[in-house]
Amino acid sequence: MQIGVPRESREGENRVALVPESVGRLKKAGLDIVVQKGAGEAAGFSDAAYQNAGATLQADADVVFGTSDVVLKVRPPVVEGTVSEVAKLKAGAVLIAMLEPLMSPQLMQSLAEHDITALSMELIPRITRAQSMDVLSSQATVAGYKAVLIAAAASPKLFPMLMTAAGTVPPARVLVLGVGVAGLQAIATAKRLGAIVEGYDVRPDVKDQVESLGAKWVGLAMQEAVGTGGYAKEVSEDAQKRALEHLHKIVVEADVVITTAQIPGRRSPVLVTDAMVKDMRRGAVIVDLAAEGGGNCTMTQAGRTVQVGGVQIMGPLNLAATMPYHASQMYSRNLTTLLQHLVKDGALHLDTQDEITAGCLVTRGGEIVHPRLRPAAAAAT
Repeated sequence: MQIGVPRESREGENRVALVPESVGRLKKAGLDIVVQKGAGEAAGFSDAAYQNAGATLQADADVVFGTSDVVLKVRPPVVEGTVSEVAKLKAGAVLIAMLEPLMSPQLMQSLAEHDITALSMELIPRITRAQSMDVLSSQATVAGYKAVLIAAAASPKLFPMLMTAAGTVPPARVLVLGVGVAGLQAIATAKRLGAIVEGYDVRPDVKDQVESLGAKWVGLAMQEAVGTGGYAKEVSEDAQKRALEHLHKIVVEADVVITTAQIPGRRSPVLVTDAMVKDMRRGAVIVDLAAEGGGNCTMTQAGRTVQVGGVQIMGPLNLAATMPYHASQMYSRNLTTLLQHLVKDGALHLDTQDEITAGCLVTRGGEIVHPRLRPAAAAAT
């Protein structure tokens, strides 16, 4: 069975789906690996490294797509105008990538129409035996780390307290809103840089995690906000009002606010309002990691940095791709573990009775098979 790894074609995507260290593991499982030349260059992995690991190099992306039984990608296939990476896949092929299925019903329909069996890495269930396949956590770790670095670079204040001959410099105050994987990594990174750090969430069970990292818990314990898979869920209108009143008090005292709250398949919840931004100190910085989903701040513009009354509001997209070496390494390990779960005796076996397989399988046999995707796909046709 041939595994194909094409070079990512989306602008700004520097990651690669499979790194050389994973090639050796898959070769031992009886798989042939074909990698497009230059696929790993932007992430720091040379063609020679892939060859040394046992992969075959192929210059033509069309050949990689058209001859591989399984194609591994980071981002969804590009379908723009006359260019369609979906059409390059051979009928019956398997595609595994972060497909953004809840946001891309037309792509899901196209995959089904081309008889592509597609598995979406984001939909792997958050259960104990699938932890090593959890791509959302691995990439959120990178994003949370990088968010603090860009905030520190943008802030006019130093993060740590410094005692100098010119006097004592007080530490910056960093507030992290949303204490999932990205939030916890942001807290840990800001603490390492010496800032005073506070963590906010509406889920009561994350308080201990915040405090274990040396940050101050400033959240609201709302049992109704506890969702599945480690995510928060939407709360009542009254609870939202109480949360925003509480947030106003703590947001305006922060030098840096990093927001990370997202709900899969839904618009990102509003945590920072226009009124809060208006009352923040000049020089304050907001880094909104939920920008792609509409933003946790009402003034966030996805992919841009805007100035509002002396406050910088940053809406970075795809931060993991800005640290492609380790982001690719972690993603590749997630993918490799999934493949090892699916491959038996050198062939791919998709057992829909298995919770992991059923959880991430989105198209098969010319149909959209994931129950969460069928209504959106029907509406798109």
